[in-house]
This record gives sequence, structure tokens and C-alpha cells, in this order.
Amino acid sequence: MNSARIPPVIAAAAGTAPGGALVSPPRSQEALRRERRSAFEGRKLEKRLVRLTGQAVTDYGMIENGDRVMVCLSGGKDSYTLLQMLRTLQARAPLSFDLVAVNLDQKQPGFPEHVLPDYLRAQDVPFHIETQDTYSIVKRLIPEGKTTCSLCSRLRRGVLYRVAGELGATKIALGHHRDDILGTFFLNLFYGGRIKAMPPKLVSDDGRNVVIRPLAYIPEDDIARYALEQRFPIIPCNLCGSQENLKRKEIRQMVAEWERRFPGRTENSFHALAKVTPSHLMDRGIFDFAGLRPTGVPDPDGDTAFDDAPVSAPPPPAPE
Repeated sequence: MNSARIPPVIAAAAGTAPGGALVSPPRSQEALRRERRSAFEGRKLEKRLVRLTGQAVTDYGMIENGDRVMVCLSGGKDSYTLLQMLRTLQARAPLSFDLVAVNLDQKQPGFPEHVLPDYLRAQDVPFHIETQDTYSIVKRLIPEGKTTCSLCSRLRRGVLYRVAGELGATKIALGHHRDDILGTFFLNLFYGGRIKAMPPKLVSDDGRNVVIRPLAYIPEDDIARYALEQRFPIIPCNLCGSQENLKRKEIRQMVAEWERRFPGRTENSFHALAKVTPSHLMDRGIFDFAGLRPTGVPDPDGDTAFDDAPVSAPPPPAPE
């Protein structure tokens, strides 16, 4: 049938313009509303992530004027989000700092080595790809079927520390988020017998680098949603064939179950990491229990801090 002879209304209904060109069917009002709503939610999510990143950076003094920040980019959702948040802060913050994205190509089988360079060039982000065959070392030293993550992480850390020095980086930014920090706390508590988590900022174990975690305040679910919205070219994290640490997986499932059954418990647990009262724990290394003496001065962190209601004055004497 010659579409040029079809009346315009019929041609449009059939998905064909009067001249014969194909046209898209009109979208319904409901579809347009969904698109606008989705765009609005996406902007709101990004605004929240930028705010939380900026708050963490400020609270812990992560970035200073003149810093050169090395952003460790693995190709996962967390590191892509980290880079995007720092780029946004770089454009808006009242201080000046440089960014350089660094990826370590560990020669894992099937690693798509073109993905990150293509993405970074398109985004006009300075970058460096470091190639080190740590995969072969790990496979040689770890028996088949055992988890390789611990050794792989140590080798990767050493390479990245060296690269930071070579690039003149003053800070190393990692993509760990709120759930990583909380999960590490529970891992140490349940399986290590100590109270320890991932700090938002620390000096590296070689004593030469400052490591920062700007996503420290952000829940993983928000990062996953943002990565989906941004359509980052995600690189799978299981190319090495190693299984996820089972204990960490158990902790993640436990926290997810808590959040489902007791909304708010995860957030409260996380906030508790920043509200520590050493005098009400048992570590003699951080509080001098042996030298403890009454001072006669009320202590806001004393026992009354744990009463149901604050006690401002002693109760009146009981009648005789």
C-alpha cells in the first residue's frame, strides 16, 4: 500500500506519516507523568547523595584546598558514584582540588579493559590505568575453592599506595558506604571480639597516605538506585571466580532483615559509631578506670545519662 495516498489521520494512527515516514505513537498522559515523576525522584536522589557526601567530607576534614585526590575506580556502582559525587563537589565547593581516577587492571580473565578508559575519556576525567597481574599471584597462592578476596585486597592496596605516590596524590578516595562500615563493625564484634569499624578517614598502614571514604553516610540501596539512574557501565566484580566472604554475606542478610522488621535500627546502629562513651565500656587503654576518683562535679555522661528521664536534682528525703 502506498502510504503517501493514506489520509493524514489514518496514516498517523497506523504509525506512518503522510509522506511515508514512520512516526512514534503518541505517549499517554500517564506515561508522561511517570517520566516526569521518575526524573524528579532522580534529581532528588542525586541532591541527597551530594549533600551526604559533602557532609561527610566536611565532618571529617577529608579534602583540603590544593589536594590531589586519587579516586580508586573498580567499575562497580560504588566507585562510579564516588567519582560522580566528588566531581560535583569539585564544581561547587569553595575550595580547589584536583581529581585523578585510577583503575588497577589485575588481569582477571574476561576483564573488559576498554570500558573504563572509554567512559573516563567521554567524561573528560583525568585517569591512569595501572596494569599488575595480581590475579596470577593469588591463584598460585590460594588453594582452589578458597576465598581469594583477602590476599587480593592486600596486593591491590600495596599497588595503589605506590601509584598514589607516583601520581603525587595527597588523598586516596575509596567507595565504601554506610553499609560497608556497619557490616565491618558487626564482623569485628561477632567474629573478631573487638569494637572496630571502617573509619571515614585514616592514615594508611604504610604511614604515607591518607585514605578517605566520602560515601560514609550513604546507604547502599541509594547508591544502587543512583547507579541505575545514571546507567553507569558496570563491570562485574566476580570475574576472578572467587566466592563472596560468607561471614560478610551473613552480616548483610542480618542487617537487611533488621531493616525489614525494625525500620530505623540500622540507622541507629550506624549513628552509635559516632557516639561512644569510653567510660561506659571496658577498654582500660582508652579510659583510666584505675585512676577513677569522685570529683564532686556532676558528669553528664554518668549513670543518669541512661535513665528513662534526666535527673536534674536528687529526690527529696523520704518522710520519717
